[in-house]
Amino acid sequence: MASITLKGNPVKTVGELPAVGTQAPDFKLVKTDLSEVKLENFAGQKKVLNIFPSVDTGTCAMSVRKFNELAAGAANTVVLCISMDLPFAQKRFCGAEGIQNVEMLSAFRSSFADDYHLRILDSGLKGLCSRSVVVLDANNKVLYTEQVAETTSEPNYDKALAALR
Repeated sequence: MASITLKGNPVKTVGELPAVGTQAPDFKLVKTDLSEVKLENFAGQKKVLNIFPSVDTGTCAMSVRKFNELAAGAANTVVLCISMDLPFAQKRFCGAEGIQNVEMLSAFRSSFADDYHLRILDSGLKGLCSRSVVVLDANNKVLYTEQVAETTSEPNYDKALAALR
């Protein structure tokens, strides 16, 4: 069980992120058009999983904007922004922000948060995904992980992007 904080207060998650060098767990998530997508749908591409509690918070929204700007231009790479937000909220956010270079995916009806060991177990964010980044190679091997220690902080974009090289 990982311990992170929310505004300095301890928060527990269901476990530790998948280890670097292991195969990433499969997933089934919901796109903004309500269709389902699996990890295999991104076969042959590197993947940046930008995972966060809710796109309707400042830090989460910033991470989507930054990855949209920084990582979306990386060769043979797809940026997957994953939260428990409903697909309608994700679509509204992207439309309002002009976000076009990332794929918004909802984990609201999946076991993703448990499979990746990042579901928050307590606090006001109980049941949501902790702020994390998981970078996968084209064969879904884990290259990099970060479970952000303080939920209100942004992830380390530079380290995540360096893992793609």
